[in-house]
Amino acid sequence: MADKVVPKTGDERISLPSSRPPVPHGLKVSKFVIYMRKIYRPLGFHKGYNFPLFIVSAGAMLGFTLAKLSNLNVSGSSPGSFKSEAPPGEWYYLSQGHYHFGLAVHLATVLPAGLLMVWQFVPYIRKRYYTFHRINGYVVVILIVLSNVGALMIARRSFGGGLDAQAAVGSLVVLSTVSIGMAMWNIWRLQIDQHRAWMLRAVFYMGTIITSRIIQFATAEIITQIQDYYQVQTCGQMASNYGGAGTLPPDVAAMFPQCLNSTANLPVAVQADFHGNLEQVGASLGLGFGMALWMAILLHLVGVEMYLNLTPGETNRMRAVSYERQLEAGFAHPGSAGITADRWGDAQPWQPERRDTAVSIQSVERTSSTMPIVEK
Repeated sequence: MADKVVPKTGDERISLPSSRPPVPHGLKVSKFVIYMRKIYRPLGFHKGYNFPLFIVSAGAMLGFTLAKLSNLNVSGSSPGSFKSEAPPGEWYYLSQGHYHFGLAVHLATVLPAGLLMVWQFVPYIRKRYYTFHRINGYVVVILIVLSNVGALMIARRSFGGGLDAQAAVGSLVVLSTVSIGMAMWNIWRLQIDQHRAWMLRAVFYMGTIITSRIIQFATAEIITQIQDYYQVQTCGQMASNYGGAGTLPPDVAAMFPQCLNSTANLPVAVQADFHGNLEQVGASLGLGFGMALWMAILLHLVGVEMYLNLTPGETNRMRAVSYERQLEAGFAHPGSAGITADRWGDAQPWQPERRDTAVSIQSVERTSSTMPIVEK
């Protein structure tokens, strides 16, 4: 009996008997799925769950960045400048010395990075415009590293600069920098699966600022209702909310009589009230910043690891591609030339899966499952 050639999705072609019964395709595909495939497949997405995840994460990053682009005007008087949009009392310290320089560096690098990084995860761009993907990736990496330098410079005064906030900023800098370093080393070693994993981690960590904002505003509302939270501010910091002339309005001065005829550095306790005076609004936002950032880091840490562990098929596919490219490049240990668990840990040595063997086994299993049983 003549054999007919059935093309596979890879480079190989296998021969199967022409009398093989058709393999059932399972449940009928709904119209909604067909419609969604027409949207996400031209963009290069082949898995239905990847597209909504991309829309949510990339959309949040893109939207937040576009909303904050006006902050590139750091010290201007326009409504969208950082000075105008900063929380009450924030500009008092960030307008001085190295804090102002660090703020300018941070905003000038992290906002362009947020705009550019989302395009790194569009499969169509990554495959069709590979040169753009590489150049854009290097630009994003440089911008993130510089933004981390700026973040460290202003951590002491951001939202009050508490030790919890400084520790959270420092931890976020370490997480993102190490992830970027691991991603770059692995791509230089053509370890594409690990490059994907570490770049996903880095971008997820950078997105914590968006989640922390949501938690921060929710916390401000909660502690306002409790009415038992206080933040230490200086008299000069509070006066900066009212024109910076060094004096407080009469109603505010009545609440803080110790600031009358005192130095600007005199510390006072300010009750957190998201709906109160300016200094009270600043206190409500500053008290929750460190906690909100830690919670956001935890959520994003768990989220990205869950995603990576739920997509082993994509990891295995990319490792097979890594094996082929490393083999062509002449690397030792092809398939594990980068930083992998089988070379740096106690995992079992990775072996490439033979496609012809895998296809033959699948063919035998499908044929046997559909073969009719003939009783003699």
